[in-house]
Amino acid sequence: MSDLFEVLKEKVSGRNLKIVFPEGLDERILKAAGRLAQEKLLTPILIGNIEQVQAKAKELGISLDAAEIYDPQTYAGLDELVTSFVERRKGKATEEDARKILLDENYFGTMLVYLNKADGLVSGAAHSTADTVRPALQIIKTKQGVSKTSGVFIMVRGDEKYVFADCAINIAPDSNDLAEIAIESAKTAKMFDVEPRVAMLSFSTKGSAKSEETEKVANAVIEAKRRAPELVLDGEFQFDAAFVPSVAKSKAPDSPIQGDANVFVFPSLEAGNIGYKIAQRLGNFEAVGPILQGLNQPVNDLSRGCNEEDVFKLALITAGQTL
Repeated sequence: MSDLFEVLKEKVSGRNLKIVFPEGLDERILKAAGRLAQEKLLTPILIGNIEQVQAKAKELGISLDAAEIYDPQTYAGLDELVTSFVERRKGKATEEDARKILLDENYFGTMLVYLNKADGLVSGAAHSTADTVRPALQIIKTKQGVSKTSGVFIMVRGDEKYVFADCAINIAPDSNDLAEIAIESAKTAKMFDVEPRVAMLSFSTKGSAKSEETEKVANAVIEAKRRAPELVLDGEFQFDAAFVPSVAKSKAPDSPIQGDANVFVFPSLEAGNIGYKIAQRLGNFEAVGPILQGLNQPVNDLSRGCNEEDVFKLALITAGQTL
């Protein structure tokens, strides 16, 4: 795990990246921001009442000399944010609406990213996933060709690194959604120096069972190969056929994936969420994430049960997504 983040540190260091933390008064956020600034990895932008944030940092013994603090109530550039927000919402918000909405720290922080005043955003220590993701979907939006954002975990154990998707966002993805998730997950894998070999998972291997569920995955494989023919990608696979060479040889002898997959796309959120937690709890893998993918600019969501280290790592990942 340390190697993974040492690589990320090297990638982001010296690039003058700025990451927004809307929860500027949270102790975990402040401690992580202080470390990030002290190690000169990036510039934290903390959102909150400036005097209160400074007082809290002083109480915790944290230097914010290399950080920036913005208060939505007093921010000098608010008029620019309001105008841009109204334009972006295309008739769904008046100027009066925008002035109220942008007092919300997540909306305010997301607008800073949208206007390139910051490079990414990390929130969720004190907010729900919806509070973090909704402004991103309304303002930053998904990349061209991607209809939905998705959430992946990097599963790490020693030198082993795997990508599991989607384990956080889409409850019942259809074939097109799964194809998108596969392609975006391959891009995320490369960010962590994993050369992607993508397996689309099911309870069937290469037609061994027939149902709407297996056909959905089989069609997703066809669509993903059409969109990204350069990817090493195949399915549908049962997990063992994607992961165990002897099983692959027996069940899918003609597949380019021969028990050596490292990116696993689950057919539903139910399967993905259960799968990553089994690997985490029974397999002693560390689950890094969820990392949101498919957005035009990086926004990531912490668990409300996170600690300082989780904030530090997710900020590095968010910075890494800009490269």
